[in-house]
Amino acid sequence: MAISALLGAAVSASSSAAVRPAASSLAPAGQGAGSDFAGKLGDLIEGVERSSAQANAAVNGMLTKSVDVHDAMIALQRSELSLQLTVQVRNKLVQAYQDVMRMPI
Repeated sequence: MAISALLGAAVSASSSAAVRPAASSLAPAGQGAGSDFAGKLGDLIEGVERSSAQANAAVNGMLTKSVDVHDAMIALQRSELSLQLTVQVRNKLVQAYQDVMRMPI
């Protein structure tokens, strides 16, 4: 699966905001290609931060008995999965960078 598709799926799954129109799958090789990838990566990280904040709020709500236990656990699991996805994307990026650096010139 392509990283951009994976990032797009992660961002859409982790964000609870309104649906955004999908960007074209093939960005021009000029100025938009790098910034689009950086934007998606930033969106992924922001989604993890939002998910973590929602999980913390749910746990605090559970302690004050304003949120059910199962809702807090779902929020915690969602936060954990989004963090695991981000770590796996980072691992793939590091591996790709190392593969490129090992290529003979």
